[in-house]
Amino acid sequence: MTSYRALARNRDFTHLWIGQTVSELGSQISMFVFPLVAYAISGSALHAAAAEALYLGGFAATLLPAGVLADRVDRRRLMRGASAAGVLLYVSLTVAGALGTIALPHLLAVALLTGAAAGLFAPSEMAAVRALVPTDDLPTALSQNQARQHVAGLVGAPIGGLLFAVTRWLPFAVDAVTFAVSWVLLGRIKADLSPPAYDGPRRRVGQDLKEGIGFIVRHPFFRVLTVWGALSNLAVNALFFVAILRLIQGGFEPVAIALVSTAAGACGILGALAAPWLIERTPTGRLTVVIAWSFVPLSVPMIFWNHPAVVAAALSAGVFLNPAGNAGIQSYRLSITPPDLLGRVQSASQFVGMSAMPLAPVVAGLTLSLWGGQVAVAAITGLCALVALVPTSSRAVRSVPRPSEWPSEWAGSADSAPEALTDARDLDPELVG
Repeated sequence: MTSYRALARNRDFTHLWIGQTVSELGSQISMFVFPLVAYAISGSALHAAAAEALYLGGFAATLLPAGVLADRVDRRRLMRGASAAGVLLYVSLTVAGALGTIALPHLLAVALLTGAAAGLFAPSEMAAVRALVPTDDLPTALSQNQARQHVAGLVGAPIGGLLFAVTRWLPFAVDAVTFAVSWVLLGRIKADLSPPAYDGPRRRVGQDLKEGIGFIVRHPFFRVLTVWGALSNLAVNALFFVAILRLIQGGFEPVAIALVSTAAGACGILGALAAPWLIERTPTGRLTVVIAWSFVPLSVPMIFWNHPAVVAAALSAGVFLNPAGNAGIQSYRLSITPPDLLGRVQSASQFVGMSAMPLAPVVAGLTLSLWGGQVAVAAITGLCALVALVPTSSRAVRSVPRPSEWPSEWAGSADSAPEALTDARDLDPELVG
């Protein structure tokens, strides 16, 4: 609770966090409504799916150049620019909706461009958190970010449905307001969010990207985390998809299936609240390994029992632990990343982490159709175990201590690394999975 109180007194971080909590809720509302509006306009399930696909595509396509920008220009300006773009884009849909002239190309263009704006925002936000929050408070700050994601995911769809029932364009108007709130609160941040000064030769985008990616590749800790993040996103999301698809095949009522997501969202919020306590008392590397394995035993009951209560209990327990793992290891990564590489390292890691996610429903659907429910769940559980071996096999991850023992704030350059990352015993971890 002490860290939460300290962050509450951190006015700059509070402005950032509240603004993004409101904005993320608005985005969840819009993401729920986009397919509904696209289908209402076109009558095509393909067009309904295209809206979300374009949003994710725009996000991924912008991440790498956004990381370069975040290490070159004022990060507050970048974030405010992205929020202002969101206001304009959603106001355009609101006006078109009020006039009864929303067209499918307009809707899809807004989905693509708002995804691009979110991609532009993301690296700058993480760099801003590092600038605004002392190292000791980073786990709590990132736990709060995890909590806002779970809250938005839990209530965004119901609110979106209620607003859509009133009138088709109202969710977009609400989202425009949430972007405006974010823009205003970002303007109230007083701290300097400029990247470190650079007085060397003129830099090229390709060279900047190479430096960020090269830093990840050279250092075992960052390399292992990046590979594990992508594989874990694939395996865990595939497990969620196959569990839900199997319940649908089992003929359970939609309300009962929806309660699985509701329970997982609620446990995610509780887990985010408990995360600082867990992170403070457990070596971060050990906590990461435990959470990497958590879905393996939890998913075993789902092999034998296909019931919403069993699925909800198993997945919710895993989601409860997830915020502590994410916040702990991300905090350590932020604390040891050179300030002049924060944007590029964050964007490259996030880009790789997202790259495997589109394959998750494909893996779930194929295994379920080829082998049936029990074998599909068992196979994906096995995949989760193989993926868990990645951090388990790496001493660079396992040896990360508690936050109180982390290295002091980074003061080096992009060409050097903390001693913990360059120990000769850590240079060649074998990646499994």
